[in-house]
Amino acid sequence: MIDLRSDTVTIPSEKMRKAMYEAEVGDDVYGEDPTVNKLEEIAANILGKEAALFVTSGTQGNQIAGLVHCKTGQEVIMEAQAHLFLYEAAALSAFAGVQIRTLTGERGAMKPSDVEAAIRGDDIHEPETGLICIENTHNKAGGAVIPLENMKEIYQIAKRYGIPVHLDGARLFNASVASQVPVQEFAKYTDSVQFCLSKGLGAPVGSIIAGSSDFILKARKWRKRLGGGLRQAGVLAAPGIIALEENVNLLEVDHENAKQLAEGLQNIEGVVIENKVETNIILVNITKSKITPETFLLQLKEHDILAGTFGPNTIRFVTNNSISKISIDKVLLASRKILSS
Repeated sequence: MIDLRSDTVTIPSEKMRKAMYEAEVGDDVYGEDPTVNKLEEIAANILGKEAALFVTSGTQGNQIAGLVHCKTGQEVIMEAQAHLFLYEAAALSAFAGVQIRTLTGERGAMKPSDVEAAIRGDDIHEPETGLICIENTHNKAGGAVIPLENMKEIYQIAKRYGIPVHLDGARLFNASVASQVPVQEFAKYTDSVQFCLSKGLGAPVGSIIAGSSDFILKARKWRKRLGGGLRQAGVLAAPGIIALEENVNLLEVDHENAKQLAEGLQNIEGVVIENKVETNIILVNITKSKITPETFLLQLKEHDILAGTFGPNTIRFVTNNSISKISIDKVLLASRKILSS
């Protein structure tokens, strides 16, 4: 089966499985798991932050950041198509008691002037702005890389108003590889950052949040409150170390495969590629063809190919480390056959 539904479908390598089996472990709630501690130290160094924390998922990491940074009744600014807004079950409202204020961006990037205009302060009729969130890469914008300069300008505005900035960097390493900008440069313009180990980096589970030592101290308590305190978690952290040390450069192959797939699909009559393919996500519109997206996906499945819907008219393909150039050729061959018939 060629699975292009997401990069979360990656399977841990044999080396990762062996590392899980051999991992030295301890009770991480007590801070005594040496493998978890090593993973957190490596991640903090890569990001240029004082400390890091291993969490169960990207959603949990984002929620912890909101809970640390915000007070009940505040407002959080983010782009209108942000994962935090669309796909995290209103968790910031449910847990942190904050409301979301969305701004329409361009390919996922908010205009710094719009961000500054949206900041609210002392008027008793309005909530105070407690946090600004940026997503890089931007999922809904088709894996778009948010430019470093955009992040810098927003961060400088936030500092003038004393507002923290959180980066939902679930696919931050994709942004780094595509732009050839070190992740530390992106992280420089944040107060906290979250990235996923379990997407393109290929680990089976987990994410990292990072920031100042004080932020992580508070984050550790919120992780416990949310039920995310793990015990002998070294078996989960071990593949994360391999992901960071060995798999980052492999993302370039995912990007090349995504561009090859997009170029091939674009040449099929009735197919429109909706996004500029920079990383590993391709958004495909086939409304000009004589087949519905649902039927197209069902027929792809008959060819042992999986993809997913991404709105009423859009199909999303996501390349990952299980996809080869031969896989891309098979997808293109099947797509031509389905759409031409």
